[in-house]
Amino acid sequence: MNYQNIFNLHGRMALVAGAGSGIGRESAMALAAFGAHVICADVNEAGARQTEELIHASGGLAESLEMDIRDAKKIDAALAGIAPIDILVSTPSINVRKPVLDLEEDEFDRIVDLNLKGTWLLLKYVARGMAQRKRGSIIVFSSIRGDVVEPGQGVYAATKSGVRQLCRALAAELGEQRVRVNLIAPGVVETPLTLQIKNHPDWYAAYADKSALKRWAQPSEMAGAVVYLASDASSYVTGSVLHVDGGWTAIDGRFTPPV
Repeated sequence: MNYQNIFNLHGRMALVAGAGSGIGRESAMALAAFGAHVICADVNEAGARQTEELIHASGGLAESLEMDIRDAKKIDAALAGIAPIDILVSTPSINVRKPVLDLEEDEFDRIVDLNLKGTWLLLKYVARGMAQRKRGSIIVFSSIRGDVVEPGQGVYAATKSGVRQLCRALAAELGEQRVRVNLIAPGVVETPLTLQIKNHPDWYAAYADKSALKRWAQPSEMAGAVVYLASDASSYVTGSVLHVDGGWTAIDGRFTPPV
């Protein structure tokens, strides 16, 4: 084993869904930095194009395309126009913060349609090709909300728990085809999805205080986990959830007793 090349991604094609901003953008840039040719996909085509330009400016290989993972036909059409995918990173999610009993049916459908069904559609279309070629690494973003919940996040948490079991099943089904499927569970990360919290100082500070590191994460701090799971460094890792949460899920309760 040449350990100096264990993270080398040269010659591999990566598709990052949600690459137009936040964690998706940082994931795309990190994969490109380690040599992957990155397809920056997003429902926001302008955002995807901007990520492509950032990668080019850094000397990396990239292209961009519009993709709505809620639409099977659009996924299929997008994949038909690009090279076979070796690495898939799926980041898109939405949340509607409401108590379970107050959530409207259309809000429930909107969350599930993207977070769970959209992820399933993307996996279905990309993983088939990987299985046929007998190689590939799939990385799906779950959340600490797949472990622990709080008021107002019931359906979001259900989808994040659901994608875990979906990916674990896929890992079991595709193991013999040498396709690995893993998840990353971030803690609180400063992204467009969490802007609502950042605008409330007390809420923002309470979340920072909950983790062992006493701060929020930046989207770039998810990138190392993505590169690890995409590379040969994780060649025997599949069906796993990698927590990148600053110790959030390791800590019991909100009170630190005197010791």
